[in-house]
Amino acid sequence: MYALKPWYARRLAGVRGALARRAVSPDALTAAGVGCAAGAAAALAWLPAPLAALPVAVLLAARLACANLDGALARDTGRSTPRGALFNELGDRAADSVMLAGFLTLAPLWLVVTAALAATLPSWVSLAGAAAGAGRLNGGPVGKTERCALVVVAAASGLWVPVLAVIAAGSALTAVIRCARLCGELGRSREPVVR
Repeated sequence: MYALKPWYARRLAGVRGALARRAVSPDALTAAGVGCAAGAAAALAWLPAPLAALPVAVLLAARLACANLDGALARDTGRSTPRGALFNELGDRAADSVMLAGFLTLAPLWLVVTAALAATLPSWVSLAGAAAGAGRLNGGPVGKTERCALVVVAAASGLWVPVLAVIAAGSALTAVIRCARLCGELGRSREPVVR
């Protein structure tokens, strides 16, 4: 699904322009994304399937829009800063964790925690690769967008445990794939890395 990101970004261009004209802070969009994830988690926890599907889908679509808009708005308006990049990364990890917390009343605690931890792995691998001098990797079988889609599937079907298992295993697989790609990329590089 990550391949659709440029198409999605083009669809949000008008929204991004309106936000820029109103001087909306990119950090406010990052925070709004976490808030949308929290709303989706509440709907997942409190509404029965399939009634939860629509609010969860709408809120997670808004969460993904915020995740797309915050960095693009910062670049468009010349407000990209290292602090903003840090806030963006922490916001994305928080949004994933908060979203998956909606399963706490629906599935075994160990599985929710496992899925939440596994969901962070692809990003940590990408960030480690970037720190080592590689390009920032995205995509894979279960990235941010796919995790959101899987939560909507759970909200529609009530298949809490299978969806969490797919999120956990798929996120781990995504991390392994990214790691292998980074090892290949960094293995071709002869530049020394300062540690």
